[in-house]
Amino acid sequence: MKCFPVSWSPCLRHRTHRRVDPSSSSSSPFANGSGTARKFTLAQLSAATGGFRDSNLIGEGGFGRVYRGRLDDHAGGDVAVKKLRHGGAQGPREFLVECTMLTLLHHPNLVSLVGYCAQAHERLLVYEFLPRGSLDAHLFVSPSAAGHRLGWDARVKVAVGAARGLRYLHEAVTPPVIYRDLKPSNILLGSDMSPKLSDLGLAKLGPVGDDTHVSTCVMGTYGYCAPDYAVTGKLSVKSDVYSFGVVLLELLTGRRALDPGREEQWLLAWARPHLQQLQQGRKSREAARSLEALADPALQGRYPRRGMYQVAVVASLCLHDKPNLRPTMSDVTKALEHVASQPWSTTGGSANDDRKEQHVHAGSRRGSIACR
Repeated sequence: MKCFPVSWSPCLRHRTHRRVDPSSSSSSPFANGSGTARKFTLAQLSAATGGFRDSNLIGEGGFGRVYRGRLDDHAGGDVAVKKLRHGGAQGPREFLVECTMLTLLHHPNLVSLVGYCAQAHERLLVYEFLPRGSLDAHLFVSPSAAGHRLGWDARVKVAVGAARGLRYLHEAVTPPVIYRDLKPSNILLGSDMSPKLSDLGLAKLGPVGDDTHVSTCVMGTYGYCAPDYAVTGKLSVKSDVYSFGVVLLELLTGRRALDPGREEQWLLAWARPHLQQLQQGRKSREAARSLEALADPALQGRYPRRGMYQVAVVASLCLHDKPNLRPTMSDVTKALEHVASQPWSTTGGSANDDRKEQHVHAGSRRGSIACR
């Protein structure tokens, strides 16, 4: 991952035209009182996590460590405390961005910020606790634990929720918010497997008016970054759409975007021939073989062929080389909601697939998706 100073705009506006102005103070992102996050002391968070004991460690990355904590005066009690590492991937600017973003933006598929601590050189963020952890921990498990992987319904539920979260960031606020770091480890799961996007520290405000993109230094995680953004530094909401396509493909295949342990290390390089076969129509024998090749073996064939086909085509559209031909997250969300609405049985879920053929296709100009 590459990190760089994050530029910031003094205002975000929900498209209901309700305007909010985050503080520009360097000492606190909520100095003007517009935020609702709680300010904690380091002593309070140390007590909540048992002195940041290793036994309470629930996650770790380039930014630092995440601990499970308990606050007696917080609804539900349990919280997740992210303690930023000095000199780590998430610096003071990213800390400010994430505090402000999560204070101003609220959606069922965005993680909620409980509070923060900015004391001396320490920077900590306190989030709601998501008991199931990250999607990464459920999707990529050892072969011996394959029986405990996510089933088809859970995967579609995660895809729909993540899509709704991105749709909110892209379409419900002005300027749009570009997430920039969508990947399974940043998708957290609630007790009912409802997903929430986390780690908005690398988010950036998108273009407004007639502008099509914003120019910035390239950052992201290898395997998820849109090639057009990686080459030109031109960032748009369609960069997130590409990343979402990669995550969709991971949900379908159970493979990581980049897996050095495999002969075919890059998921997209392996999957593209199969996706191309599917786009030519799912009735052919070659397409049927490609669909079977894409399906995660851990599903053990328990998935609707029609639904698998539709999600694979949606992923392919999101991964289009030309950003203007990728669909919007609104189109993606509608297509995935349609897949989720199709009843099927684990004992014979695909029985009606051939009798009730459905098609997912791209609009030639806008990259829109239609399910019929």
